[in-house]
Formats: sequence, C-alpha cells, structure tokens
Amino acid sequence: MIPPSHAPRFLALNGWEGARILPLAGDASFRRYFRVVKDGARAVLMDAPPEHEDVGPFMRIAGHLIERGFAPPCILAADVAGGLLLLEDFGDDRVGPLLQREPGRERDIYEAAIDILADLHREPAPRDLDPYGEEAMTREVGLLTEWYAPAVGVAPDEGAWLEAWRSVWGGILETVNRRPVLVLRDYHADNLMVLDDPRRLGLLDFQDALAGHPAYDLVSLLQDARRDVSEELEEAMIARYLDKAKVEDAARFRADYEILGAQRNSKILGIFTRLWRRDGKAHYTAFQPRVWSYLERNLAHPALAPVRGWFDAHIGPDKRAAAWQTDAAA
Repeated sequence: MIPPSHAPRFLALNGWEGARILPLAGDASFRRYFRVVKDGARAVLMDAPPEHEDVGPFMRIAGHLIERGFAPPCILAADVAGGLLLLEDFGDDRVGPLLQREPGRERDIYEAAIDILADLHREPAPRDLDPYGEEAMTREVGLLTEWYAPAVGVAPDEGAWLEAWRSVWGGILETVNRRPVLVLRDYHADNLMVLDDPRRLGLLDFQDALAGHPAYDLVSLLQDARRDVSEELEEAMIARYLDKAKVEDAARFRADYEILGAQRNSKILGIFTRLWRRDGKAHYTAFQPRVWSYLERNLAHPALAPVRGWFDAHIGPDKRAAAWQTDAAA
C-alpha cells in the first residue's frame, strides 16, 4: 500500500500539496484506496493503474447516479491517463463493519438499501452500457469449471454445464433485452456507507456496472459472500422490494432471483478460488462455505433443476464448502 509516485504531484495540482497519504483499502482488483488528509480536510485517492484499469466507467456511472439523486462519492479531481481519482470521503462507517458493532441496526439499513434499488430500477439503464446478457453470464459461470472444479479434483463436462445454464435463463434474457436496469454488480454491505441521513447510503465500487436484470443486485445484497444474511431477513427484504418496485409477476421474479443467485454464487466460487490459486490471496477461501450455503438454497428452486442435476453429477457434497480449505490455509 505505497502510493504511486505521481500521486503527490496530482494532489498538489488540485489543492492538496503536502497532504498525508494514508493506506485505506485494497480490493480483489488492481485498485487501491488511500485517505488524503490536510489541515483537517479529508478525501479518498483511488489508484487504478491504467495498464489494468480504466477510471472512465467509474466517472460515467457516478455522474449518472448523482444526476438521479443517489449518493456515490463526488469526484473532486481526476487524472484519467494516470489512473487517479480524488473522491469525496464518506468516512469509516461501511455497513459490514458497522453491523458487527451495532447488529440492531441491520433491518433499518437493509430496508434503506432495498429502497435505493427500487428507486434505481424505476427507469431503464443508460443507453451506452453493455448488456449483462448471455455472453457475460456464460463467461462468468465458466469461472467455476475453470478454477473451482480443478481445485477440488474434478474434470467437469463443460458442454453439459453450459447447456444446463442455457436451459434456465431464457426468461432473464428476455427481461434484459426488453427493459434492462442499471446493475451495479457489487451491491453489498462492504460497498455501502452509512451517511448522516439514515435513509441514504453511500454507494461504492460500481465501475463494472452493466445493463441487466433487476434481481441481480438484490441477490448481491441478500446473498452476501462476506457476511451472513439470515433467510428471515432475505425473505423480508425480497417482499419489500416486490412491493416498493411494484413487481407484477412475483413468482417469475422469484425464479429469476434464484437463477441469478446460482449464477452469481457459481461465479464467486470460481473467482475466490482464482484469487487463492493464481494471486496468492488464500483468505478468500474462508468465504466459500457461506457461498455454498447460498448456492444450495438457490439450487432447491424448481427453475434450476437442470443446473442442480449437473452439480449432483459432477460436484457432490464432499466437493462443496471445501475440504480443500485446509490446504489453502496451510
């Protein structure tokens, strides 16, 4: 967490000469974040190395959200070529850590997060966004067979895997083609900030947004890989969303929710295994049992029978939630 060499000059050009640059966070990508402090003022420096990242999408989505009354961090300064953004500092109250300290606030915060999604989905996605359709979803579920399966000693039938998915997501693709919404894609507790207004949450990590199905971010929030979300809370928040968003066909929406949950959780199993095997970040394997618990909940829905059949044939109970974690931790 050493700031890039061009950061002090960038800060000096934008009124922050001599500011302290303190490590704040890194994530599963190449992006890193630093807190900038000068004379009692604070901001956040995003370092997105341009050889790996592009700050343009973050800037475009932030502008779209601000125009519609949501709360991403304001962009105070930008060096697009150098991969630096100076952002509004929302403080330290990320929802995940805050709820560890104050669990009694869970329901109120989740209700606020649900209401944000319902409001966000009242209008179609921006026209210039790529679709979160069959190509993207196929690529993502492929992460499970590419990374997770070999890690547990399975050589899967990839053709049958993809065919199982194609047989279940037709209704989702119809929604994406007909009226997509803005899907932030990592809408969960660690990317939400509690602000002064308890009904208003700060939004982070939305640069990979696509035009997709409204159930996706709902799944991301309620089947959170990094924290336990009880089935009771999940059901209550799904019901709240259905009411607030005025969903007409609740049964179809619920089927789509479970399909997208299985798709997302399969992807996450692959990504976390890749972070361990390729990038040496073994701590991500600690989340796998929780992700499996969500995935098995998804697979119980009748709409996922073909995908459940594939799992039963290829990745049995002894290959789930992972005996191989002990190897990862070693």
